[in-house]
Amino acid sequence: MDLSPILAKKAERFRELDNAIADPALFDHPQRARATMREHAQIKSLLDAWAARQRAETQRNDSVEMARHETDAELLAMANEETAALDAELARLDREIQLALLPPDPNEDRDAIVEIRAGTGGNEAALFAADLHRMYTRYVEGLGLKIELMDSSPSDLGGLREVVFRVSGESVFRRLRYESGVHRVQRVPATEAQGRIHTSTATVAVLPEAEEVELELKPDELRIEVCRAGGPGGQGVNTTDSAVQVLHIPTGTIVRCQDGRSQIKNKERALNILRARLLEKKQAEEEAAYSAHRKSQIGSGGREEKIRTYNFPQNRVTDHRINLTLYNLDRFVEGDLGGMIESLQTQDMEERLAAAGLAG
Repeated sequence: MDLSPILAKKAERFRELDNAIADPALFDHPQRARATMREHAQIKSLLDAWAARQRAETQRNDSVEMARHETDAELLAMANEETAALDAELARLDREIQLALLPPDPNEDRDAIVEIRAGTGGNEAALFAADLHRMYTRYVEGLGLKIELMDSSPSDLGGLREVVFRVSGESVFRRLRYESGVHRVQRVPATEAQGRIHTSTATVAVLPEAEEVELELKPDELRIEVCRAGGPGGQGVNTTDSAVQVLHIPTGTIVRCQDGRSQIKNKERALNILRARLLEKKQAEEEAAYSAHRKSQIGSGGREEKIRTYNFPQNRVTDHRINLTLYNLDRFVEGDLGGMIESLQTQDMEERLAAAGLAG
């Protein structure tokens, strides 16, 4: 596939963005400035890769030509070795260019709001939800990302019926988006006297955080109530009306936030969660309208999908979307998710390249 016409258009667009960035007035509009700078960086990376590919292709042609006329065995071997190395470099650059040509996902660089809820399995499901919360906490902290607890509902025996937290930093949603769905655990619960393996579930939803300008919450469409926070929490948590519940009247969506003692802070957190849920609903409707019949191997990430099984007796974790099984569950639940997430990203990129007609 001849990419030259596409690259020529990208170079022209890069010059336009250069001119836009040179205008100080751009930075009077922070959101537009961020989008412009992001697009500028993406196209620059693409053009740099294209230039590197052209240089590598010239060097390879020179190496092949040298080998064709070389009579010295040692020099011929060196030329062939250089050609092989340049072939590998060209393949890598071709892949980089293909990926860079994919339409950018507007959500990739967003922060994320993660919701984990205990599913079937009673107390064991709540304990599993708490395990998932700890797993994600260790994973994101290991990446240097910031995590902020927004709401939680503890259960008996130290589990969590529900927990909501925000993750912020670089490319958060791109890393966590594939975690949405039903997670299943198979293990012997601590309360099981007969040593029988039980199966329980928890659901995970990863929502791209919405900005206020994208989803305006009109005051007349909100019903905000304050009440006394419930549950354990030590001195002070049950003595002030700090819990906040927000009802979005048009959709019937209800968000409750009680984890902080500040009513103002809880209201802000509840509105952030509400925006994220409404943005997810809006994007799901748009996706359904434009691609009702498309469903990649990765899946839609819907909460109804069983995406992964955690089998403790066999120290096994299996992702059902890409048929990948790893025997490192002990490390996985301690936050070692990197390999699994990279495999999911790779499969998703393959699907997107094929859909865009760029697969080679």
